[in-house]
Parts: sequence; C-alpha cells; structure tokens
Amino acid sequence: MIRLALIPSSGRDQRVFKLDMRRDLRYILFSPGLKFGGSVVQPTEDAAVKLAERLLTLRTSGLGKKITQAEFGKAIGRSSGLISSWERPDDPVIPPVKQLEQYAAFFSTPRSITGLPYRVPAEEELNEQERRIRKALREELLALRARAAGPSGTSPLDTLVGRGPWYFPDLDEDEPIVIVCPELPSEVLNAMDHAQPANLDYSDLYRITDLDALFELHGHIRAVNPDVTVEYRSVRAMRQGDPTGHLVVLGGVDWNPLQQQVMSRSDAPVEQVSEDDPLNRGYFRVTDTDESFPPVTDGDALLEDVGYFFRGINPFNKQKTVTVCNGMFKAGVVGTVRALTDKKMRDGNAEYLSQTFTTASSYALLFRVPIIENVDARVVITPEWTAPGTVLYTWSGPTEED
Repeated sequence: MIRLALIPSSGRDQRVFKLDMRRDLRYILFSPGLKFGGSVVQPTEDAAVKLAERLLTLRTSGLGKKITQAEFGKAIGRSSGLISSWERPDDPVIPPVKQLEQYAAFFSTPRSITGLPYRVPAEEELNEQERRIRKALREELLALRARAAGPSGTSPLDTLVGRGPWYFPDLDEDEPIVIVCPELPSEVLNAMDHAQPANLDYSDLYRITDLDALFELHGHIRAVNPDVTVEYRSVRAMRQGDPTGHLVVLGGVDWNPLQQQVMSRSDAPVEQVSEDDPLNRGYFRVTDTDESFPPVTDGDALLEDVGYFFRGINPFNKQKTVTVCNGMFKAGVVGTVRALTDKKMRDGNAEYLSQTFTTASSYALLFRVPIIENVDARVVITPEWTAPGTVLYTWSGPTEED
C-alpha cells in the first residue's frame, strides 16, 4: 500500500488516498482529470469509443443517408470487417491517419455518393466550402485519434494488431485458428529416429514439412490477433473439430491430403496437377480455360515457382473461412505466405487484394514467385502483386451482399 495525492485538474480539493497499486492502477491511468507531476492523464479508452461513435455517425447519417460498411469500404479501399472494427463500441481499433483523412474528404461533399461505386473526391474537385468542411472534419477526427492513442501517439494500427488480411475480427477468444501442415511421407519418417514418438528426443515438428512457411505465418497471425489462440499440426494429427473451424492449409496436394479436399470443394476453378519428377513437379491449371502455369527451371535450378493464395468460405462449415497458401515447390509456399507477412511488401499486397476483390466472399490468385539460386542457398523473393506480370490469374466469387 502507498499514499498518493490525487489532484483534480481544477487544482482544488486535493485528497490523499491509500491505493493498492495492483488493484487500482487501471483506475489511476484512465480516470479523467487527474494530474501527475503537472500533466493530465487523458482517458484514452473513452476517446477511442468517442472516435468510433463519430465514425459510425458519419457513415450512417453524415451525408443524409445510411452508407453500408461494404460501400464505404470499397470507396476507401478497405474491407467491411476492418471498418466494423473501427466503429465497434467495445475495444474499437484506432484507424490510421490516412484513413481518417479519407473520411474527412468523403464526408465533406454529397458528391461522394452521386453514383456507385462511391468514391473519395480528390482535393482539386472540392469547392471552397467543401474544403472548409473537410479541414474542420479532419482536425476533429485527428484530435480524437490523438487522444485515443495516448501520450505516446501509438495506436494499435501503428503495429500489426487488428489489421490486414490475416486479422480475424469476429473470433471468440477460445476459438482457435488452426494451421494444417503437410507431413513427411512414411518412408522418410521411418528413417528418422527423432521422428518416432518412442524416441526421447521426439518432437512433432520432425514430422512436418514447409516449416519455414509455418514459422513465418504462425508468428504473424499471433501478432495480428493477440487474443486468439493460433494452433498448428500436421495433416495426420488433425483433431475432430479442426475442419469445421477457421482453417489455414499450407503446402501442396502431395503431402497434404486436406489441400486436395479444400481445393476440389472450393468454387475457384484452380487445380494442382502433380507429376512424379523432381524438377518438372507439375503445374496449376485453371479448369475453366485449361490454361496451365508451371514453374520455370533451368537445368537443375529453380528460377521461378508459382504461388496460389485462396481465401473463402470453409466448405466444411459455411460460417468459417479457409485460407490456402500453396506452391508447386516449397519456395512457392514460402512466397505465398511472405506476400502478406513481409514488412516491405505486405501492405501493398493487402491493398491489391482490397482493390481487386473488394467485397468478394471468396477469391483466389496465381502468381510468380521469383527465386535466386546461389551456390550455397536458394533465396525466395517476396512477390509484389502490383508489379506488372507478377499475377498470372485471379478469380472472385459472389460479393458479401449476394
């Protein structure tokens, strides 16, 4: 127990309290109007809620009509789920500055909604009155954001938390995201002492392949969803409830039978054709057009793999999602994962998904994964989906409104 003087911001009625710091610290930090050493502690949680309420009010009545989250998300290039996370009354996510500036421009003029799809007008399109409205709205929203972010100025969206394609906003804390990985074939495992459960040094990881992709993705999903359990297991170690939850499926059809099941049951017209050749491994084929996309090799060197990313409705449970990260070689699987985890590329690639597929409930793309063959190592280059010639094929299913 300690003695602490709490001084209201008015400077009057100073009182001394005995506080249990473990029990009362949260009250101290978030109580409005309390001064510590001359600085006022701002109620950051209340400010975040006020910002969320203001954004909701703008969307539902700011231009005299209710705009859906999907419509507004398409206008600013963000998903409806992300907009929902900004507006929710409980623990709202704080939008980045750029998106709040888009809010200010969008709601400065009714011309933003004169036709579908809605759009954010450029500055040069605004007249003098609209620019004044935009300026005032921008200052209001940024001031709310500054209060919500707290003294450090750091908000959740300055980190990975709560954003991007790997964010699952509607998950319960006790509902896991399960990554299902390929498992080495029996003839390989039987030759590995440490892969046998009877071995004292046994580890489940000895049985799993595509480990580099797994480590990269598992850490990223946990960082984006800190309150959610992220589990991984080999395809042979799946549990009864795994297929009907939120699934992430890694690797190709040869060593991951679940991948074959998911790809064949999804609406995307893409299949993986496997061939028994160390270099000519096979190809991805678009069944609608019979177009094939094989890797590029030069002798014994792999110059370019083909990656496949699919996000859509889980065929085993329509209320959940399934995500596929696939490639003809391991390099393609790693490249597919890194496209949305690599710090240099993930935001641009996420923006590409948002702009290309907007409100589609399911979507898929095939793309090139460049590789540099060194004497001692193979370097997988993270694909840049916005670069010309990188994306080979795209497909999208029905929109969320359909």
